[in-house]
Amino acid sequence: MSTTLAPRPYESYVYAYPHKTAYRPLEDRPALRGLWAGERKDALSLYLHIPFCEVRCGFCNLFTRIGAPDELTTRYLDALDRQATAVRDALAEAEAETEAEAEAEAGAEADAIRFAAAAFGGGTPTYLDADELDRLCDIAEKRMGADLRAVPLSVETSPATATADRLAVLAERGATRLSIGVQSFVDAEAKAAVRPQRRAEVEAALGRIRDVRIPVLNIDLIYGIDGQTEASWRHSLDAALAWRPEELYLYPLYVRPLTGLGRFGAGGDSAWDDQRLRLYRQGRDQLLAHGYEQMSMRMFRRPDIPFQDAGPDDYACQTDGMIGLGCGARSYTSGLHYSFDYAVDMREIRTIIDTYTTTEDFSRAEVGRRIDDGEARRRHLLQSLLQAGGMAEADYHERFGSGPAEDFPAELARFAALGWLDESAPTGLLRLSPEGLAYSDALGPALFSPAVRASMAAYERK
Repeated sequence: MSTTLAPRPYESYVYAYPHKTAYRPLEDRPALRGLWAGERKDALSLYLHIPFCEVRCGFCNLFTRIGAPDELTTRYLDALDRQATAVRDALAEAEAETEAEAEAEAGAEADAIRFAAAAFGGGTPTYLDADELDRLCDIAEKRMGADLRAVPLSVETSPATATADRLAVLAERGATRLSIGVQSFVDAEAKAAVRPQRRAEVEAALGRIRDVRIPVLNIDLIYGIDGQTEASWRHSLDAALAWRPEELYLYPLYVRPLTGLGRFGAGGDSAWDDQRLRLYRQGRDQLLAHGYEQMSMRMFRRPDIPFQDAGPDDYACQTDGMIGLGCGARSYTSGLHYSFDYAVDMREIRTIIDTYTTTEDFSRAEVGRRIDDGEARRRHLLQSLLQAGGMAEADYHERFGSGPAEDFPAELARFAALGWLDESAPTGLLRLSPEGLAYSDALGPALFSPAVRASMAAYERK
């Protein structure tokens, strides 16, 4: 056991690198056609963002607003349709340019445009009614060319919006995974997280999801809620396990600026860190005892789930090639990550959505961050290492021509000193120890570059 003083375990949840707070307006507003020319397009990921919820939870800092008055959902889907058309046209033009270049280079073949995975997130995609969900699927299929019945399709939902008619549409259109944010089966804890729901409502929604036989059910739970105890946490875990979900995500509660809980001044001391770490270990051990496999700090999966239904593991976007549509969605090429403006404050979000719905020209990237070789190496190491399976050093070397220990000697030495690296891992496999997984939210930020840290620190919250 290392005697090196460990940092606090909950610095930041790293679900993407660099974070959007490191993005800035792109002065050259590059054309999408040029950005995607020369990029691989044979295994793209497609993400459609719906920024609407019936309520906003106290911990939520996602890009979403409460409600959609004055036919806003219709205007949003109209804009999403325009954006999808523009993006698909840009991809086709980029492919044509690549094919012409390939023909000039001794007949090499260009990559055809093909989507390997799709997801609808938010917000709450099932805030849309059944007809609107049908239209959303049409945009993905008829505009973007994604075959939703042939690829993993993951959709997020909530207890209040997981209605029979909406679920029927998703099942018929090919959804293979449904993720429902429950957070707690204890009504008092849900109220403390500023999430108005009743357990009876949650159980009814889970029953409807099972009725439509979507292959993978994921249940999100949160630990660290005010008033939560080991006993009440076990109660929520038992209630979730009663449904035998194919996946479970266990999230530590964060209290972030401009969120509901953040305005109340909740959270933030070492005692809370200790509580969350204790509850994490309890939840991890309980799920492992029930036969689940740990895929990352947060993600647990039943071992009998076919990959084609579940889709990729957490942190699995290693090779870029992601198309994001809608406010709050990001897109990745090998040289640029781009999106729309980012905000947490409700007034700012409303303004951004209103601007989006009136936009006619979606042919250029407006906000983003350039990714150089150094950042690409950091991103690959970070996203690979945060998965429980670890990273084959040979894969890293094949991509970058060097080893992770050559590129990040100080960081890896520190992780080893802290006991975060698995010393029993096979030669050539860089893998976290159980303690390293527990400290994923400290390890991830430790790999941020100085430039990204500076940009994030200079970001003006809104």
